[in-house]
Amino acid sequence: MQDIDAQILTDLRDTDRDRYLACLLAPVASQPSLAPLYAFNAELARIRELVHEPIPGEIRMQWWRELLENEAATGEGHPLARALLACIRKHRLPIAVFQNMIDARIFDLYDDPMEDRAAFEGYAGETASALIQLSSLVLDPQNAARSAEAAGHAGVAQTVAGLLLLLPQHSRRGQVYLPAELLRATGLDREALLAGEDGQAIGRAIRAFAGFGRDHLAKARARLDTISPDNFAAFVPLALAEPIFNRADAVGAELLRNPIRPAQWRRQWWMWWASRRKRF
Repeated sequence: MQDIDAQILTDLRDTDRDRYLACLLAPVASQPSLAPLYAFNAELARIRELVHEPIPGEIRMQWWRELLENEAATGEGHPLARALLACIRKHRLPIAVFQNMIDARIFDLYDDPMEDRAAFEGYAGETASALIQLSSLVLDPQNAARSAEAAGHAGVAQTVAGLLLLLPQHSRRGQVYLPAELLRATGLDREALLAGEDGQAIGRAIRAFAGFGRDHLAKARARLDTISPDNFAAFVPLALAEPIFNRADAVGAELLRNPIRPAQWRRQWWMWWASRRKRF
């Protein structure tokens, strides 16, 4: 069995602690493949934090795009690239899904608005949902297709929860992921949300966004029976979504200034319990 690259696991622990734990909760034989998948996702997600302008970010993404397109590439000299390519080839993962993931992440580099719920669902579908489905192809490829719809809804719910956690950080740098149509329905626009002055309207928008996530969480739960026991490990991070929605509902507009990230021990407990019960 291939060993997990210690540096990849360390980097994943530092950049995405929840998926790091999800990796450790997965079957041991699958962990060497899941770790680079999750680390690749974390690498794309943090590019905005590492660059000051969009163009250097697009150059980083283009490097990954060209690497994945090169059938002869080995990733030599880059531990994550080497491990990711090995994972892709071992499990025959579709390169197009990775390319779509990269393309979707270009949105992160700019401050353009997310126009509507459909655009948000598309973004989440090509990032979080795609990651769940790729993980399922590693864990139990024979049954992965059965849970594709559950993965779609789970990814949207997970993305909403993650963005609620990051709302204070995104607001400080002028990013707004809440769909513009949702903001309009609550009496806001991008500038009014970032100004943070209309607490009642902002509270309505945050609760509406959490409600949007809840709807997709409920749809994912309705399809629990399509997720094989072996593939459930790909869905374990979704156990964090409902507690985050609850906290967002409780604090409302305060979320713009005060993060609501639950304590690490709580997140670990929720994920461990979900992995044992096979429910999120």
